[in-house]
Amino acid sequence: MSALILDGKALSKQLETELEARVSVLRQKMNGKTPILATILVGDDPSSATYVKMKGNACRRIGMDSLRVELGSDTTTEQLLTRIEQLNANPLVHGILLQHPVPHPIDERACFDRIALAKDVDGVTSLGFGRMALGEPAFGSATPAGIMHLLNHYRITLEGQRAVVVGRSPILGRPMAMMLMNANATVTVCHSRTRNLPELVRQADIVVGALGRPEYIKGDWIRDGAVVVDAGYHEGGVGDIELEAVKDRVSAYTPVPGGVGPMTITTLMRQTVEAAEKSLQG
Repeated sequence: MSALILDGKALSKQLETELEARVSVLRQKMNGKTPILATILVGDDPSSATYVKMKGNACRRIGMDSLRVELGSDTTTEQLLTRIEQLNANPLVHGILLQHPVPHPIDERACFDRIALAKDVDGVTSLGFGRMALGEPAFGSATPAGIMHLLNHYRITLEGQRAVVVGRSPILGRPMAMMLMNANATVTVCHSRTRNLPELVRQADIVVGALGRPEYIKGDWIRDGAVVVDAGYHEGGVGDIELEAVKDRVSAYTPVPGGVGPMTITTLMRQTVEAAEKSLQG
């Protein structure tokens, strides 16, 4: 079987070209100003710093500005909440990204939820999640929203399909399940403590690996002809799924790297551009 490669890298380049044109239009309407994505980095975690840098680079590629806010690891919850409020009140900022995770003992959920809904372009607020789950207007969490865009682009049938999402994080597994359900898939959410996990995965037409553990989902758990979405990325260039064991048996899969990752960043850019466009509509 020749599997369809769900190439997120190629699609993200195509989307960036489209976003560059939209930013150009916005610049004209905004008297030379461009949309701004504010990124907040708390602490000195090198991986988080790399991710923030990548997002800033993506902003520049499409002609958009980024505002990088860096705070020390001794920042308190109240200090971070105050900084978020300042960004909420800044009309030049159209999107706010608080890089996960923040240092302990900051109340990350309280800080996520302080982000204004209109600027929650990473889809991390409780209000945004609730509205998305109910099919109401809201920006979805960037990674699952990027996955949905990728699946739709390659015309992967979702309606009536049995999907198994392995992982239940509030910014990936849970919103992924809600988005698939809203697309009329029948969804089972599993996790590391799920009993008979291999048997449940074998029933799936669509498998989403979102657990955050390298190659935790074994190749022999996945049935022939399934669609495999691997949202993980770990040292050695592997994801959450044993992809090498299934590439010749499945109907479609996301490569690691080059599948889900590029779509996450491009989705963040796209939703920031949408936020700027909506802000001009009043």
